[in-house]
Amino acid sequence: MTGRPRNRTTLPRSFSRPVRAAALSTGAVALCASLTAGCGVIPGATGGSGDDPIKVMTWAPENTDATNKPGMPAMARAYGKWINAHGGIDGRKLEILTCNDHNDSVAAAQCARQAAQENVVAVVGSYSQFGDSFLSPLESAGIPYIGGYGVTTDEFTGQMSYPVNGGQPALLAGLGRALASTCGNVALVRPDSIAGDELPPLLDSGLKAGGHANADDEMAEEDATEYSTQSDRALREATRDVLHKGCVVPALEDRTDTFMDSFRRARENYPDVRMATVLGSVDQTLINSTGGAEGPYEGSYITSWYPPATDARWDLMKKVINEEAFGDNRIDPADAGVQTTWIAYTVLKAVLDKIGSGGVTADSVRRTLNDGLHVSTGGLTPTLTWPYEGKLASVGFPRLVNANVTLEVVQNGELVAARKGTGGVGGTADMTQTLENAQVQ
Repeated sequence: MTGRPRNRTTLPRSFSRPVRAAALSTGAVALCASLTAGCGVIPGATGGSGDDPIKVMTWAPENTDATNKPGMPAMARAYGKWINAHGGIDGRKLEILTCNDHNDSVAAAQCARQAAQENVVAVVGSYSQFGDSFLSPLESAGIPYIGGYGVTTDEFTGQMSYPVNGGQPALLAGLGRALASTCGNVALVRPDSIAGDELPPLLDSGLKAGGHANADDEMAEEDATEYSTQSDRALREATRDVLHKGCVVPALEDRTDTFMDSFRRARENYPDVRMATVLGSVDQTLINSTGGAEGPYEGSYITSWYPPATDARWDLMKKVINEEAFGDNRIDPADAGVQTTWIAYTVLKAVLDKIGSGGVTADSVRRTLNDGLHVSTGGLTPTLTWPYEGKLASVGFPRLVNANVTLEVVQNGELVAARKGTGGVGGTADMTQTLENAQVQ
């Protein structure tokens, strides 16, 4: 396991956190002071006003035995290089700091403290399972958290959080909606972790909206090296109804491919089942490696927050990757983390453009976000804006402002947009109403 506390709860954190907007002492020593110590800093002087660079941070787990998102800090660095190569922001350079949260609560808090010590104006496009560890230090320093991955409910409750997608809540609710009309029994295989505890009621909310019974909940260690026990249990549950083909939903992120190794062996002893999951647990590379059109994902439904990677609306992101990170195999344009980082930096640029020649600080970035800013992402998401409380405040998600999901399907081994009406969800669907009925409190 990753050293997380075991007093787990699925209850969202309180929305009424005390906020101190004053900056921390500039004399504090950063955890990674040297630019050559592997901290991932684009060279440039520190500072927050005048002609000094505008400093932000992106963090994600890397080189761990569980979930890894190296493409997110790599995309952030590529974006910074591209912005600087084209004149910067109002003539000022964008300086990108990165941090590895190691899938550990202590390291996540250290990343947040580093951000405060470095006087960054925002943390942008990041991933961490430990919102309860990193949000408090950010809030104490008045630093906004723009475009987290949405892996825990904390990101949808914190006053300093500005999510760009619906996170796991929207993905699981959307998947449940799609499966309700097509599956017999549904078995969910998910991590035995704080983040994993939040998945079953979200999937069940979508199933319930379609008149389906709740899914069977199978827990697994997120850093396991094999999943034979979970595979057998999931298949036994999914095939219990002999009249209707069941569905198995592995939601193990990077460990999904490990699960599939065990699953392929186990399924030979059971009737056929359908597969379904969320983007982040499956991508085109995994589909290819498991047999493509002849593999277990053929015909599977997969929910995402954004259009497929082949959509022309991603062309600018791909151009930036080609110009600034060509050959960097950490950055996959089809990776949901990379895509989220791109959108988060699109929001940051809109904020900085709005501030213009004024002073850029964490306070001014936060005020701009809070003052009704509307951000267009070129159709990759709805226009984004963050009111004090969104429509889902009543179920514990006051900061969730974009509950849209897209339904994709594996056809002939390729992940493509689902046809209108497939699985009861036509292309893009808003999960706001479904989540309003989720039993997450």
